[in-house]
Amino acid sequence: MKKLLYTSFIAVALGASACTATDIQRTVDGVLAGTTTGGPVTQNEVAAGLKQALEVGIKNGANQASQTDGFYKNSLIRIPFPKDVQRVENTLRQVGLGNEVDKFILTLNRGAEDAAKSAVPIFVSAIKQMTIADAWAILKGDKDAATQYLKRTTSQQLYNAFNPVMVQSLEKTNATKYYADLVNQYNRIPTVQKVNPDLDDYATQKAIDGLFMLVAQEEAEIRENPIARTTELLRRVFSKENQS
Repeated sequence: MKKLLYTSFIAVALGASACTATDIQRTVDGVLAGTTTGGPVTQNEVAAGLKQALEVGIKNGANQASQTDGFYKNSLIRIPFPKDVQRVENTLRQVGLGNEVDKFILTLNRGAEDAAKSAVPIFVSAIKQMTIADAWAILKGDKDAATQYLKRTTSQQLYNAFNPVMVQSLEKTNATKYYADLVNQYNRIPTVQKVNPDLDDYATQKAIDGLFMLVAQEEAEIRENPIARTTELLRRVFSKENQS
C-alpha cells in the first residue's frame, strides 16, 4: 500500500482530482505545518485519509484476485478440491482421472477470479459507513484491525452478493459441469459412499476467505513495513504515538 495514505490525504486536502507533484508536496508541507488547514492534522482528516486509503487497498486486493491466475497461482488463496469430499479426489486420481480433477480445480479458481470484482462496491460501502471512532480504533488496533472490521460489517453482504455471481461464474467456466461429471463418475464406483455436496456454497465462502486474506496483506504492508511509509504524513499517522 505504498503511498496510499499520501495519495488519499491529498484528495481530502485539495478537493481536486489532479495536481502537480509540486502542488502535492506543498500541500503536504502546509498540512504538517498547520498552514493549509488552519491547524495540525485533525481526527476528521486522518479518518478521511484512512477511509480513502482502505478503499484503494480493497480495490488493489480485488483487482489482484480477479486477474487470470489471481486465485489459481496464489498458494495462499488457491481453492482446492472441497475438503469434505477429499476422498473423491483421491479415488478419482487412483482410477486415472487426475487430469479431470485438475481441470475442475482450474475452472473452480477461474470462477472465483471472475466473481472477485463484485466485492469492491460492498467493501467500499462498509468503509464509507466507518465512523471517526471506527477509524481511530483501526489505527490503534491490532495489525489486522481493518480486516476484522470489514469482516464484521461485510461478511453477510459479501456472501449474499457473491453467491449468485459465483454460481454464474462457475457455470461460465464449466466448473459446475466438470464437478457434476466427476461426482457422477465417483458415485458409479462400487462400494463408495455417494456424495453430492453444495459446490456453490463452498466456492463462495472460499472466495470470500481469499479476498479477506488479500485485504489483510494490504493492511499489514502499511502497518509493518516502514519502507512503505514514504512521506512524513504517512509515517506520522502510523507512528507509535498515534497508535498508542
